Amino acid sequence: MKKALVLAKVHLRVLALAGAWLLLAPSTVSAAPPTGLPQGDEGRVPLYLPHLAWPEVGDYLRGSDMVLVPVGSTEQHGPHLPLGSDIIDALAVSLRIAQRTGVLVAPVLSVGISDYHRLPGTISVTPETFEAVLFDAAQSLARQGFKRILFYNGHGGNTPSLAHVVNRINRDTSATAVDLSRMDPPPADPLLKKLKLDFHAGVEETSTMLFHSGPLVRMSKAENPKLTLPAPLRAVYDTTDGETMKVLDWAMAFLPERAGKRTSTPEMSDNGVITDGDLATASAELGRARVEARVNAAVDFIETWRRLERDSPSRTGPGVTGAAPAPVPPGTRK
Repeated sequence: MKKALVLAKVHLRVLALAGAWLLLAPSTVSAAPPTGLPQGDEGRVPLYLPHLAWPEVGDYLRGSDMVLVPVGSTEQHGPHLPLGSDIIDALAVSLRIAQRTGVLVAPVLSVGISDYHRLPGTISVTPETFEAVLFDAAQSLARQGFKRILFYNGHGGNTPSLAHVVNRINRDTSATAVDLSRMDPPPADPLLKKLKLDFHAGVEETSTMLFHSGPLVRMSKAENPKLTLPAPLRAVYDTTDGETMKVLDWAMAFLPERAGKRTSTPEMSDNGVITDGDLATASAELGRARVEARVNAAVDFIETWRRLERDSPSRTGPGVTGAAPAPVPPGTRK
């Protein structure tokens, strides 16, 4: 009996370590930079932690205490977009922010909370697992001197748990964490502004993927979905707007089948796409505009935070000059 208990504990430990690896290990998608982003010597990306050596990270920490942590998911995105769409988007936006601010980008979290998608290829973890790994990774960064942790989330299903992790970091560690993806301006293009139901693998997400990694998008397989929303949820989209619609949408939509509310993705869509738009109208230029708007908003936030820290009389230590640290050339020391 005692031996069985020991073996059970070892087995659980192995499972926990395997789960952490699954969440944090750079995949073939996340290890390579998205198209259109510059590469340094030998294909390495400046300011991308998985491509740097530890002395370069040490040099960086002498000038800055900020780190950007992309958070994604591996989940179905209809018949035309890759399962790694949220990984690619979170990493691509983060690297573009790094280009303009000099903030180091950590490995992307490649698995999130996607249990409501339930189509082949989707990998999901529980909120408890997601939060534990994300918090432990943040603690590890904080112990090294990264005292300002900025998450950039590419998957809506992660949002409630990410808010919990941010709050826990701020309450229980010496670091300060923020969800940078909240700096998300509304669409300016009339085509996107008129869409009330463009939530998953729709016109906007297809456009951003055409911009990030066009060769991975299969427009020949893009089909507008047949939607079968339950009546209460349909009434929310048809009769409300603004904050009321947002609050009710978060409470009622994209829930796992076990909730019994008939709002898991396969219960609402015949192909995994959730949009009332026409996928044929998606374009790389439309995606470029959305990505640039998000990057601009994030850069403005980072510059404001730097200014506030620089002007604070009680603030000392790295990262207080208000200027972006110079990117560390791969393979060299400052």
